[in-house]
Amino acid sequence: MKELILVRHAKSDWTNESIKDIDRPLGERGYQDAYMLSKWYKEEMGLPDQIVSSPATRALNTAFIFARTFGMPEREILIDENLYESFVKSYLKSISQINNKVNRLMVFGHNPMLTELSNELNKDLLFDNVPTCGIIKIGFEIKDWKDILDKKEGKLLMNKFPKSFKQ
Repeated sequence: MKELILVRHAKSDWTNESIKDIDRPLGERGYQDAYMLSKWYKEEMGLPDQIVSSPATRALNTAFIFARTFGMPEREILIDENLYESFVKSYLKSISQINNKVNRLMVFGHNPMLTELSNELNKDLLFDNVPTCGIIKIGFEIKDWKDILDKKEGKLLMNKFPKSFKQ
């Protein structure tokens, strides 16, 4: 079984609108949510075998926080240009090229692609919008990541959003 964990980057900082979109950093709430959800994920779900991230600053910073919380070296995060300003097809292509020794893959990316990808890969629960720092975990009865291109019906294993931690 392969597990795909999709994580939308945490809340970004929009105080300086002159910053290029790819360079937009996390905001204060983004940092808080990333630390909170990464700690929860480690304690409740275990560790991924591999982390892949969009090159956008906000996605990379979210991935770095998760990696640090997991005790994983940041240098082991794969940065994939195809996960920024792309399409579901680009995400699927990138996922299909992952080494098959990886059984739990955590991907940090952007909306609307993560919401669309979640909805394409699982029919258990369709999402209107995966919020910032939202996590969706989908399981696939496959042995090779290439098979995700054909067998797109995974089983929703878990979804967790920051608002579920806030009263």
